[in-house]
Amino acid sequence: MKRVCSHVAEILSFLHAHEDEMREFLGDLVSMETPSHNKEAQHIILEFLRERFEALGFHVLHVPGKKTGGYLYARPLKRNKNRPIQLLIGHCDTVWPTGTLQERPLSYEKGKIKGPGVYDMKAGLTQIFYALAAIQSMPLPIKVEPVVVINSDEEIGSWESTSIIKRLSRIASRAFILEPPLGLDGKLKTARKGIGRFTITVKGKAAHAGLDPTKGINAIVELSHQVQQLYAMNDYEKGITVNVGTIEGGISPNTVAPMSKAVVDVRVLSEKDGEFITKKIKSLKPHHRDVELIIEGAIGRPPMEKTPRNQELWRIAQLQGKQLGLKLEEATAGGGSDANTTSLYTASLDGLGTPGDGAHALHEFIFEKKLLERTALLTLLLLTEPINAA
Repeated sequence: MKRVCSHVAEILSFLHAHEDEMREFLGDLVSMETPSHNKEAQHIILEFLRERFEALGFHVLHVPGKKTGGYLYARPLKRNKNRPIQLLIGHCDTVWPTGTLQERPLSYEKGKIKGPGVYDMKAGLTQIFYALAAIQSMPLPIKVEPVVVINSDEEIGSWESTSIIKRLSRIASRAFILEPPLGLDGKLKTARKGIGRFTITVKGKAAHAGLDPTKGINAIVELSHQVQQLYAMNDYEKGITVNVGTIEGGISPNTVAPMSKAVVDVRVLSEKDGEFITKKIKSLKPHHRDVELIIEGAIGRPPMEKTPRNQELWRIAQLQGKQLGLKLEEATAGGGSDANTTSLYTASLDGLGTPGDGAHALHEFIFEKKLLERTALLTLLLLTEPINAA
């Protein structure tokens, strides 16, 4: 089966001719501040993207969310319904509150483009648009129809958009996720840890700390025993991490604490380990026999594992990268993304965004010259044969 595209020169020529336009497009996206919980701001950027994709010859649908801006769905107006589909997934929300641009405006310094959201992941959105523009303009032979989903809730767990991502992933030949790559050298993400969130609540018994301390049962003391058991579950060799991130409890210094609560973050590399650690956490027993222990939670985002079909897609990316002079490397990410969802149903490759650094950090940037390079890589990937690996 043919696994390389022979149109490298045409693609690079198109992208070089539109390099200034790409930079301006990215600048426009960064200049629209889009914190996850600001529906109005999300509607502005999604409307901007809707107009651009429609001008490109796509049928575009904006599905509003209940608590977020919703998501954008786009597919070519002229399409072959008998062809398989491939998903391109990105998110337009950022972790930065409105007003961040006043403190850290978009800037171009020493080969870097800096600004809130430029790396995570408005550069990736720019790549999606211009990869499709390159294919539309020539036109190049495409054997897998592109379908685009841009959501506005990825940074807060994709709660409103996961259903459409699941639905499309089930019928897709493959999925490309335009999250930023890992490290300054831009490693592609072929595996991601699954993420779980658990809440441990302890109910004790209140009493006056000075007058009747023996009549109370201190929920904070009980929780301290549970925290030690939770930390003993860490297995760094297997990639299992258990972190008690927040603790609260008690009602006043002179009262034996009747209640305490801890919120726990769990990360795993495999579904099997997720089931194992979930069972272990939910099997915790009270240290003090008269307290009530309430354990809630689950693995919310399953891991993106190195399945045969994911590895096949990774090998294809390596071949395409060689045509551009890239020696690509793969990596495992500790955080989750929408690739965790797509990987359950279809071949998935993540980290296809533009190399840089500073996701969720004050120094966030991309390497300006890498924007064109990684857009060319995405274009080549879109032109390859369908994935058949199981």
